[in-house]
Amino acid sequence: MKYLSVILISLLVVSCGTSVGVDYDKEVDFSQYTTYNFFPTIQSGLNDLDDKRIMQATDSVLQARGFVKSNAPQLYINFYAKENLRSSRNTIGIGVGSGGGNVGVGVSGGIPIGGRIYEQAITMDIIDVSNDGLIWQAIAEADLKEKANPQQKKAHYEEVVSKILKKFPPEQ
Repeated sequence: MKYLSVILISLLVVSCGTSVGVDYDKEVDFSQYTTYNFFPTIQSGLNDLDDKRIMQATDSVLQARGFVKSNAPQLYINFYAKENLRSSRNTIGIGVGSGGGNVGVGVSGGIPIGGRIYEQAITMDIIDVSNDGLIWQAIAEADLKEKANPQQKKAHYEEVVSKILKKFPPEQ
């Protein structure tokens, strides 16, 4: 029983995280790239503060892997987000019922708890500057609380960017 509860909790934690899908051009030799910068006109659909959080997280991950931010880059990084505001899926159920004989009648409902949540799909494109072609793309789906404070947003975007760039550059 103890092992079953550990497995169930582990599955719950893993299933609630960020999911990421990656696609890239298999013909490209990614080892040739050493410099990057952000696309000159990023229109992410997010506010400027969130754009800066994503850029800082991206800088941190790429520079830790040996990439250098340059004014004459080999790669451009572009990102954009689609957001959908929804109510929390967490609810408290309340029900009233009665019955007698072979007949039962009941009414129930759920009261949402936890506030509203942004469902975000963040797409990151990596573009070869020399031929202006897309060579790598990742899409991450994650949830962010509507009333998240700046520290929570920073941590959220650091986690999302880290997971997005986990498979960059791809192994040849």
